[in-house]
Amino acid sequence: MSARATRLAALLASSLTLAACAVGPDFQRPELAQGAGYGAAPAASKTVSAPVAAGAAQQFDYGREIPAEWWRVYRSTELDQLIRTALANSPSLEAAQAALRVSEENLRAATSVLYPSVDAKAGVTRQRISGAQQNQPNLRIPVFNLYNASVNVSYQIDASGGARRELERLQAQVDYQRYQIAATYLTLTSNIVTTAIGEASLRAQIGATNDIITAQQSSLGLLEKQLALGAISRVQVLAQRAQLAQTRAALPPLEKALAQTRNALAALLGETPATARLPRFELSGLELPRELPVSLPSALVRQRPDIQAAEALLHQASAQIGVATAAEYPQITLSGSYGTVANKAGDLFKADNMIWNVGAGLLQPIFHGGALKAQRRAAIAAYDQSLAQYRQTVLGAFRNVADALRALESDAQALKAQAEAEAASRDSYELSRSQFELGAANYLELLNAEQQYQRSRIALVQVQAARYADTAALFQALGGGWWRNAAALAPKSDTAGSGNR
Repeated sequence: MSARATRLAALLASSLTLAACAVGPDFQRPELAQGAGYGAAPAASKTVSAPVAAGAAQQFDYGREIPAEWWRVYRSTELDQLIRTALANSPSLEAAQAALRVSEENLRAATSVLYPSVDAKAGVTRQRISGAQQNQPNLRIPVFNLYNASVNVSYQIDASGGARRELERLQAQVDYQRYQIAATYLTLTSNIVTTAIGEASLRAQIGATNDIITAQQSSLGLLEKQLALGAISRVQVLAQRAQLAQTRAALPPLEKALAQTRNALAALLGETPATARLPRFELSGLELPRELPVSLPSALVRQRPDIQAAEALLHQASAQIGVATAAEYPQITLSGSYGTVANKAGDLFKADNMIWNVGAGLLQPIFHGGALKAQRRAAIAAYDQSLAQYRQTVLGAFRNVADALRALESDAQALKAQAEAEAASRDSYELSRSQFELGAANYLELLNAEQQYQRSRIALVQVQAARYADTAALFQALGGGWWRNAAALAPKSDTAGSGNR
């Protein structure tokens, strides 16, 4: 082997060795203390039950896998179909999927830095030059044509690994957008479930209010008859009319909230309120799940899309430190070109007109006024910020699960107590009404019983709906099983935008 070949091989080997390493920190997933449970006190394994609708005891199954389509635990065909339609039509989900495609294409475009760039160039010019350029001012040079064709090659050796750190950063951005799709999917499905439960709750409250209005109208008729007979004073009739008017006044706000809830469902469905074909949701059409899967704390950080997205941003910040560090190291560029130049097109490819060049360049930053050092310190500070935000996201996730578990226990206890209160107030109202009709009770006793029954009836509906809604909150807090439904999260092909290319 010649000495020149030996030196060339040594140079190539050292370049490859340099390119095999990358400056800056290698990303390590943070390890956070998680504990054995979600709350300060040992978690209950089962809630209490109540002898009313939505009063079944709920069993917490720790360590069980979250179902992919978790909303089906409510056993509602209408709810399942509504969510499937929303997943197909949701603009927010489409936007998240498009953002992922943008990140993926940006990564593919940036990958070209790992390869040499090759460009073909051809041109023709007609020009005139002065003899003064040849140090002959009196020389007259005729106008001539110049034809050229060449191939140019350039390659920047990634000696410090800055280019690969940049690709690592872009890959982390892709991961972030992928988890944003999962977060959008989870938010969309959870919002549809809770909004449907809200509609069912409002319908039940409207129904309960109408039942109370009917009962109060009946009491008013009875009082008016007694007034006609002179058995009572007009003050009692006026008090009953005021009570009836007050109950009727509670209906418009409930009906307004119901209409707005239906409009919100239409928007979640990806349609306008005028075009959406929405089913009617009733509490009686939903089944309260009796077995609730609860993921282990060690699995929660892998299931929550917001935690995964925060980790991807942390990875991105870590890679940016490498990019900023590499900017302080030498940059080596290899270049070369091969082509021809001629005055006539027919002579363009003659051997005598061939030209070529090979070169190498080295750029070593020396003084930039402290800018490169400051950029690296800024990248480190950005990493510290992302780490703190990641920790905060994890803390919020564990709090969400703990809150949901505690809410379900409290809901069950509240429903049991409220069911007893509603039953007692109903019995009291019926007894007071019967005694009033027989003249054994005064009107104030009847009015008080009516008011208590009205409040307890509405409160019972609200507590029943809370059990359904907090069950959905638990599934959302645990991540919602998005990782088991890859088909719903896959980016759609860019068919809509193909005409703009």
